[in-house]
Amino acid sequence: MTDIDTLHRRRARATTEGLFLHTAAADELQDRLDMVNKSFTAPALVTGFPDFWSPLHPTAKIVPDTETLELAPLSHDLVAHVMGLHWANDPVGQLIQCRRALLPDGLFIAISFGGDTLHELRRVLGQAEIAVTGGLSPRVAPLPELRDLGGLLQRAGFALPVADTATLTVEYRDIWHLMHDLRAMGETNVLSDRLRHPTRRAVFEEAQNLYAQHFVAPSGRLQASFELQVLTGWSPDASQQQPLRPGSAQQRLADALGAPETPLRD
Repeated sequence: MTDIDTLHRRRARATTEGLFLHTAAADELQDRLDMVNKSFTAPALVTGFPDFWSPLHPTAKIVPDTETLELAPLSHDLVAHVMGLHWANDPVGQLIQCRRALLPDGLFIAISFGGDTLHELRRVLGQAEIAVTGGLSPRVAPLPELRDLGGLLQRAGFALPVADTATLTVEYRDIWHLMHDLRAMGETNVLSDRLRHPTRRAVFEEAQNLYAQHFVAPSGRLQASFELQVLTGWSPDASQQQPLRPGSAQQRLADALGAPETPLRD
């Protein structure tokens, strides 16, 4: 799905100013760590942007987000996978590798773009391309929905999985201003099936018109949504809370809720 060589080239062109969403992700990561009553002595951080993340976590081992992660089994008590999982060709494989690298009761946190990211741009570009060219080409990587992420964590073998999300709205002068920012982020189209020739300017002009009709902020500028999905899970350990055996409850749910119980028909 992802052209890895092109991804690396696009990331190499990212600018410091373009990584403002990484700053938001760093705040999300720190918030999660502050909630955990535990200190970590052997952290690892998986990222495609080491120059940004390394100064923020100087004690962490920085690991490139390649398809095979440079993580030794049972070597870390914290693994954070930041701002790269949305481009992984095998996201579940990435999660499994991170889980295997964790010591028992080690914490995993992943932050990446979610399914609502750039939904405005995706909609207007799709409509514009169909109107101008009569066809539709791959432009945005398929991103997971929040409801699917807990299942991915469980498939990877994590205990106590949690998935939540935060959506940031950014305003732009026009669609070309937004695309300039995407280049500065290193987040332009790197799909293997993308168009291999420049898109006609008429497509972008039509997309700009549609954007201005449907997705305008109160300020009069165009608004673009970026969804940050945050996944947390723990490496299984006997000390963790365990689910009760079915039928072992000591109190009826109806009593706890103060509601009448209505038996189901046979």
